[in-house]
Amino acid sequence: MAKTMQPQELIDSAVVDPTGNKLGKVGNVYLADATRQPEWITVKTGLFGAKESFVPLSGAHADQDGVHVRVDKEAVSDAPRIEADGHLSMEESARLYKHYGLPMPRTSPDGRMDARPDAGRKDRDAEPAMTRSEERLNVGTEQVETGHVRLRKYVVTEEQQVTVPVSHEEVRIEREPITKPGGERAEIAEDEQEVVLHAEKPVVDKETVAVERARLRTETVTEDQTISGKVRKEQFEVTDDEGKHRKS
Repeated sequence: MAKTMQPQELIDSAVVDPTGNKLGKVGNVYLADATRQPEWITVKTGLFGAKESFVPLSGAHADQDGVHVRVDKEAVSDAPRIEADGHLSMEESARLYKHYGLPMPRTSPDGRMDARPDAGRKDRDAEPAMTRSEERLNVGTEQVETGHVRLRKYVVTEEQQVTVPVSHEEVRIEREPITKPGGERAEIAEDEQEVVLHAEKPVVDKETVAVERARLRTETVTEDQTISGKVRKEQFEVTDDEGKHRKS
């Protein structure tokens, strides 16, 4: 829901363009002299809000999301760079209105634009303050070389025993009785016969065959490691004139 824009509430509010892009945060609020209503705001842009750009509040509205303005991010980025030093000169205001395509308002008798920064911001910035800082651990990972692994093959000699069945010939005398003695001519004499014996013997031959293949391959294993480190931080301490500590 839109709400009435109060200068003090606009400070540090987010600034959003018509497409929803966040332009930055409100730095200063400039009021119109005639109406005392917010006329311009400065938007903190750039790295760490180092730059401030003037943005018109014409047609703008505020809600819980911030200040919704009618100009886009590109127009704000290209706006003339003007120091937010407390007032806008005629030349500076003319450049801004021309850049945003807005009609020039009336000017005050002293020749300055009818817009001045809200005094509430100045008073708040003038209050004494102390900033507390602390260190934090930023932990990340990096790829490092931890070692080398090599795969090689070498030759060893081992004794193998294989049982092989072999056969051989043996001589056996077979006797057969003669039942009819007169059927064959017989005589007393010497005689001999020769038989060639055969036997198998083991024959060893070797051949080279491929039996296995191996390769090196890496895989990523994730494990949790606890990293510790010492960090410093500042603490607030309040003491009175008597040196007594008070809660802060």
